[in-house]
Amino acid sequence: MESELRQINPDLLQPSKSFKKPSSGTITINVGGYLYAAQRQTLAKYPGSLLEEMVSGKRPVQHIDSMGNTFIDRDGPIFRHVLNFLRTGELILPDDFKEVALLRREADYYRLSELSQALQDWEQQQAIHREPAFLEVTDSHERSQGLKVYCSDTTFIEKVKGRLVQISKSRLDGFPEEFEVSSNVIQFRHFIKSEQGSRLVLKEDSTFLCTLETLKLETVMMALRGGFRLLTCLDSSRGSVVQCEALHFVK
Repeated sequence: MESELRQINPDLLQPSKSFKKPSSGTITINVGGYLYAAQRQTLAKYPGSLLEEMVSGKRPVQHIDSMGNTFIDRDGPIFRHVLNFLRTGELILPDDFKEVALLRREADYYRLSELSQALQDWEQQQAIHREPAFLEVTDSHERSQGLKVYCSDTTFIEKVKGRLVQISKSRLDGFPEEFEVSSNVIQFRHFIKSEQGSRLVLKEDSTFLCTLETLKLETVMMALRGGFRLLTCLDSSRGSVVQCEALHFVK
């Protein structure tokens, strides 16, 4: 098992008790079940950080694993980004990195303000280069057409689908495939009439029967919570945004 892990992550090395030896230049620590090896000076790079206090002896070791390595009960895989930052002083993350919130919490835990700032700078750069997302919600108020939701960001469509579930014959069937036009479009024609006795409900309240209006309102609220802002609304004379024939958002 250990040999397989070492092939996946070069930071994973044989367990050692070097943490206890001040004269040892290499230290092995166990972070959430993942073994990482680094130079003592690497872990002590930023004075006042948790890791610096641990390797310098300012902070006593509270937990060790069965092999004698210092154990830190934090997320193991994400620590590779923490360690790489300590080694290079740079934060290099893939463009599709999805664990920003987790890495920020780890930076706070290890008291690495430099990493927190680097992460903030990375987020700002990503925002600059990110293409704007467009969302359109159209409602012809005709059962033959129903409600159509288009978004250039497919992740938003997935979130809407994840909020809804069809119940039929006392079972959960998930999101009805017949409403999915493409990865960017869902359209609710002949609303909730796909199967006798079936109903489309909000996942967090299985007793709540969805209507076109409630679904549109839920989509609008999800858009606003997700950072979209309303650009235009067509035919708002009905007195309600939900009653508009078309809503356009951008993020």
